[in-house]
Amino acid sequence: MCLLVVLLTAASCSKKRIPQKGSDKALTTEDIRSKYAAMIEVKPKDIRNEAAYRFIDTWMGTPYRYGGNSRQGIDCSAFTQRFYETVYQTNLPRTTVEQITLIKKKKVHKLKEGDLVFFTFGKKRKNDHVGIYLQNGYFVHASSTKGVTISSLHDKNYKEKYSKGGRVNADR
Repeated sequence: MCLLVVLLTAASCSKKRIPQKGSDKALTTEDIRSKYAAMIEVKPKDIRNEAAYRFIDTWMGTPYRYGGNSRQGIDCSAFTQRFYETVYQTNLPRTTVEQITLIKKKKVHKLKEGDLVFFTFGKKRKNDHVGIYLQNGYFVHASSTKGVTISSLHDKNYKEKYSKGGRVNADR
């Protein structure tokens, strides 16, 4: 019996725990992989950048607020700025206008995880929305209607409004 308790305790301690937003419950690495794999329609083993999905998990559902930069409300460019700072230890400028100048443009089918994706929704300004490409046509962003969420580039609205995407130029 003692051996069983020791084995069960050791097994549960070996799992990496990740805090879940709004809860004292922690998610294991496997939980995070399963959760986001289902959302972006890939296999759990394809979720490799744990830091990225851990960051997304802590911000998921945060409301959108133009000019916002906190958990009370954040806009799209502040979200990408914080993501890059936390996940890649890279400083991005604050606005979409500035962020778009940093990318080396790629075709949609060549996008890789971490690439920035830009959209034009307004009539006054081109490239007025930004997100971060994940995998399989999905990206994470601060939506003005849903807050921080994951969407598909294949959705009609995003497909029509897509402007450009690409890797942040490390040589800036």
